[in-house]
Amino acid sequence: MVDNLTGELIACHECDHLYRIEPLPPGAKASCSHCGGLLYRSIPNSLERSLALYTSAFILFILANSYPFLSLEFSGRVVVNNLLEGGLALYRMGMGELGLLVFFTSILFPLAVIAGMIYLLSGALFMERLPPAAGLIYRVIHAVDPWSLVSVFMLAVLIAIVKLQDLANVITGISLYALVGLLIIYSAARASFDPRALWALSPARTPVDPANLAEVLTCHACGLLHDGRKGDAECRRCKASLHRRKHNSVMKTWALLCAAAIMFIPANLYPVLTVIRFGRGAPNTILEGVEHLIEDGMWGLGLIVFVASIVVPVLKLIVLVYLQLSLRKKSQWRLRDRTVLYRITEVIGAWSMVDVFLVALLTGLVTMGTLTTIRPGIGASFFGAVVVLTMFAASSFDPRLLWDEAGSASANKD
Repeated sequence: MVDNLTGELIACHECDHLYRIEPLPPGAKASCSHCGGLLYRSIPNSLERSLALYTSAFILFILANSYPFLSLEFSGRVVVNNLLEGGLALYRMGMGELGLLVFFTSILFPLAVIAGMIYLLSGALFMERLPPAAGLIYRVIHAVDPWSLVSVFMLAVLIAIVKLQDLANVITGISLYALVGLLIIYSAARASFDPRALWALSPARTPVDPANLAEVLTCHACGLLHDGRKGDAECRRCKASLHRRKHNSVMKTWALLCAAAIMFIPANLYPVLTVIRFGRGAPNTILEGVEHLIEDGMWGLGLIVFVASIVVPVLKLIVLVYLQLSLRKKSQWRLRDRTVLYRITEVIGAWSMVDVFLVALLTGLVTMGTLTTIRPGIGASFFGAVVVLTMFAASSFDPRLLWDEAGSASANKD
């Protein structure tokens, strides 16, 4: 189905309806009339603004990783911490898999996105063409960007500061202020980037006449449309593999959901951390940690942890199971609302990582020997697995199948 055709074609990435790109006033955006998904935006001087912001973000990233982050002062003893310390502390305590997850999502992936975007934008602006291996770099950025969790890490930092106030004197370092600036600039850079401005330098174009499109294939990375009759195996623009829909989407999503549901049980039965004071301490599960926060009068903090660690994973599992079942029944009920529901689920899923980051921060900070020490529990590893599996489940689910199945059901009735 093709609507409002007057320019180059674009497909909605959530329902696959086709549109022609129309000129927009500065700051405006075009949305799909069927599912409400964002099609494209009009951002003046997008490449210049994005390059300036990503360059600033890179400088702040270096500062954030070069200076002390947080320090604890307790009984005359000071423990200095940097951004890497949380992941390293988990690794030293035998939880290398959790330490790598923290390192990747809080440091490596944000660096990869920032450095990759600077490379692409510099080539586009100074050479006035796409730099070498632009397609590969863009695909890497597209893959790791959802896992660049700077904002979630910052929330965990704020929670850790509040939680540690009664334990010791918390000293903020230059790195923390650089991290705050990085979060702001990094978010602004992502909002200022218009992929169409970058790909305008590529000679590859979407076929103009929809009558010549026997079967439209959309590149999942850069969005370029292809004529399915030509049998292209990869995108002409970014070289990503072409599929009409995500390969084995339904089966992969079911498998990931089942694995996440299984992992969720030990994640809540086993302790996530143990606070040892003067040689004594008791392990705490996620719910016990929430109870302690409430008992200490930290209602807001307890609510945040409860929502991020319990409510969000459970709701995500329920919503994705419901969407999978609606596919099986070829339901036509409230297609737009179900697509919006998926969109919300995809966005909020990463915020469950706040508990994993919190465990890493507390483990790295509170290492005062016999005075006070915080050790991670096996429940944190299970919970990290739940977060990763649910995020993979959301990314493997293809919302366009909702519209495909509804269309086929309608055709069968006719």
